[in-house]
Amino acid sequence: MAARDSGVNAFVPQTGEPLSALGRAYVGGLLKHACAASSFTTPTVNGYRRRRPFSLAPDRVTWAEDNRAAMARVIAAPEDSASRVENRVGEPAANPYLYLASQLFSGIDGIRRQLDPGPLQETPYAADVPILPRNLAEALDVLEGSSFFREAFGEEFIHYWLHLRRSEWARFVAAEGADVDMAGDPVTDWEHREYFELF
Repeated sequence: MAARDSGVNAFVPQTGEPLSALGRAYVGGLLKHACAASSFTTPTVNGYRRRRPFSLAPDRVTWAEDNRAAMARVIAAPEDSASRVENRVGEPAANPYLYLASQLFSGIDGIRRQLDPGPLQETPYAADVPILPRNLAEALDVLEGSSFFREAFGEEFIHYWLHLRRSEWARFVAAEGADVDMAGDPVTDWEHREYFELF
């Protein structure tokens, strides 16, 4: 993120800090809204299979320095113009526009409210922090209760998105049942039929 007037990367940290104050607030917003943004970052039933410990994909709301297990991976150093935050929560099948919009809305909210991301996590899979939604149904329930995203995207769009994604979940449950463990059970026949040729 560049400072508007100078073009200088505004995430570059001072010595001894993981990220600039603005960068930390941005991460604070990402973490604050991570669960509610989940259906934008991971919109398919199959995408939640990545959310398991020790898979090099995040399963909880964490940030860390250069750690691929964290949701928000900070890669930054003083005077390094490439300092950045890599959000590892999403899946390749996500709509890039909705994914990015959800992250920008979240990060900007963090900057406006100066949200504290909390301590860095050296062991993200063991961190005592909120767990990301474990399946699409959980993600949609969290989004439905988010006044933040209802305001950011608009009530009509959120209603449409919930209807669309819940329809996909209902088709999955009708075919495979509601008790499929995304972190442990094998990929289902329904997922193969639904996604293999499409994605």
